[in-house]
Amino acid sequence: MSQRVTLEIIDNIAVVTLNRPDKLNALDMAMFEGLAKTAKKLAKNREIRAVILRGEGKAFCSGLDVKSIMSNPLSAIKLLIKPGRKISNLAQDAGYLWRQLPVPVIAVTQGKCWGGGFQIALGADFRYTTPDCEFSIMEMKWGLIPDMSGSITLRELIPIDLAKELTMTARVFNGQEAKDMGLVTKVTETPFDEAIAFAKEISTRSPDAIANAKKLFNETWTCDEKIALKWETKLQKQIIGRWNQRAAISQNNPKEKSPMAFKLRAK
Repeated sequence: MSQRVTLEIIDNIAVVTLNRPDKLNALDMAMFEGLAKTAKKLAKNREIRAVILRGEGKAFCSGLDVKSIMSNPLSAIKLLIKPGRKISNLAQDAGYLWRQLPVPVIAVTQGKCWGGGFQIALGADFRYTTPDCEFSIMEMKWGLIPDMSGSITLRELIPIDLAKELTMTARVFNGQEAKDMGLVTKVTETPFDEAIAFAKEISTRSPDAIANAKKLFNETWTCDEKIALKWETKLQKQIIGRWNQRAAISQNNPKEKSPMAFKLRAK
């Protein structure tokens, strides 16, 4: 069996590739396990500044490999069980763990981004796509509901009636319609190249400020005002006056002859 998920580090940017092109990167158990293992590995790497999440071949991910998963009753159990005190199971980890990384994650989609594949892309902070990429919350076709953290990611992007409509119909829509609905960040013929350029731009900023900005919005987007303001103060205290914040000031001071360089992201 070939390696389902590959990882390459390019200039401190991690490129994670779903690597089952002959099956349009459909999700079997090895793919679920590979995605979770890779995300956990990256969470420990303080040197990376961004993650690009992509699919090899003609598609980003065509969703669940229903035949493969259903052929072994233990697979469904393994996907849905929550070990210990974890809040997510293995199926949810494939999308949810990207939200937990302290660096920006950019999903690059083409071809098909269906079902579980769409939920993986929704777990990223940004989505760059080709105009003709096909999207669908396709679980309803198989008599299922989205259960890979889509209940969290969809509510941050679209209204509840639209989320219900897309889920209940399982209809297919293209990249431009996805952009119009607010489900993708950018539509372009060269999504990978532009994602790399964007990741490099982000890499010029303080790694601590980037990590805390991601956490700030993830924690506060749907909470009440009191909690949001509390998070602002809590996260600001973690970075203000420290090395990387002072380095940012130094680098943006036109009179500074020897600007300070950023250090590794704080733990």
